[in-house]
Amino acid sequence: MPKPPHLCTCGGIVPHGERCACQIKRTRARNKRHDANRPSAARRGYDHTWRKARVEFLASHPSCVICREPATIVDHIKAHRGDKVLFWDRANWQSLCVSCHSGIKQKEESVCL
Repeated sequence: MPKPPHLCTCGGIVPHGERCACQIKRTRARNKRHDANRPSAARRGYDHTWRKARVEFLASHPSCVICREPATIVDHIKAHRGDKVLFWDRANWQSLCVSCHSGIKQKEESVCL
């Protein structure tokens, strides 16, 4: 039996498992405000030197440490938050696939904040 729809704070009825258009709009606006204040990737350290180190690391660690699928992302185990020493500490790097980085890792970090 399907689950019943829920009532949004705006008063709209939303099917189970979906988000109301007003919620999507609020999320997009919040993300846009966040991105406007965020430095560029290069200013955060993800420049040519990082890209070169990333390629080398993935060549020697090609599998995701979580699911063993092919990795495409070099993730910082402990968030560096601008600390250049921690940023470049290869012991703090791990290979992840997009799925694990976008799902499992992001959920872990949101709990730690």
